[in-house]
Amino acid sequence: MKAARLHLLLHVFLSAGVLVHTFEPFTTTLVVGVGAALGRTIYNYLHESCDSKWIVFNATGLQVDLESKLFGQHIASRIILKAVTGFMNNDNPKKPLVLSLHGWTGTGKNFVSQLIADNIYKEGMDSSFVHIFTSELHFPHLSHFDTYKSQLQQWIKVNVTNCGRSMFIFDEMDKMQPGLIDSIKPYLDYYEKLDGVSYRKAIFIFLSNAGGDGIIQAALDFWKAGRDRDELELKDLETVLSVSVFNNKKSGLWHTSLIDKNLVDFFVPFLPLEYRHVVECAMAEMKARGVRPDQNVAHQVAKDVVYFPKTERVFSVKGCKTISSKLDYYT
Repeated sequence: MKAARLHLLLHVFLSAGVLVHTFEPFTTTLVVGVGAALGRTIYNYLHESCDSKWIVFNATGLQVDLESKLFGQHIASRIILKAVTGFMNNDNPKKPLVLSLHGWTGTGKNFVSQLIADNIYKEGMDSSFVHIFTSELHFPHLSHFDTYKSQLQQWIKVNVTNCGRSMFIFDEMDKMQPGLIDSIKPYLDYYEKLDGVSYRKAIFIFLSNAGGDGIIQAALDFWKAGRDRDELELKDLETVLSVSVFNNKKSGLWHTSLIDKNLVDFFVPFLPLEYRHVVECAMAEMKARGVRPDQNVAHQVAKDVVYFPKTERVFSVKGCKTISSKLDYYT
């Protein structure tokens, strides 16, 4: 579809170029102007820009995606929807939106980041306004700490200058060098502008396994007490989570001023997934592949996953992380 429209635009543009030779001299300037305008149209069609054509928030789309694609995360879904919707509908936010997502691997942290991007940017995660940092890839050497700080500040400043509606995702925060993330504190604070640049419409998302043990313990306690996991609320986890992350020396947020100065808007807990959630993940993966979802296959995959505690087998050790590869085996 995109290629067909591009072909049409090129055809019109080239036709306009041919017409230049058929007009009298006094009309040539007009036709060349039309050709230039068409050229700009083609450029704007192909080149992502920081405007409503490429960046438009779809609140309904985000709600539907969270309800139909994210499993076992009633707390995270509710927080993400309200936080992102409120922020994106505010034409004059006082500060950037800062979300810190916590939980064990495979529970949906990266996936939620993708859903947010998909419902803000036309190009989704492929948007030039979405930037992903992975600690072990981008900040691997302790000896380069000062260089990383400078580079990180410059990267954020340049990209927010280019587009105020930029999104920055920091993965593996639990592996980031303590103190490094503090270098971007000014950009997350309540400043109207810094050196002429406003950061208030940007989104910062931190992804971390830190605090996951506390979340799991709370979920396990609920299960042992015979209570439904859906009864768990943010208030049951948020304080414990923020304190444990702040005091965890293995966390990139250890003793960070971002927490100390209350610049993180929401600490979002991702609960460990149960057998039924793994089945749902398998069904969703089959659907995404264009294959008719098969309950029998989904249960085969779910049974093949490792659970804990070993005797009760309540929660999946890796969440839904290995579902895709296991489906390759069973289908």
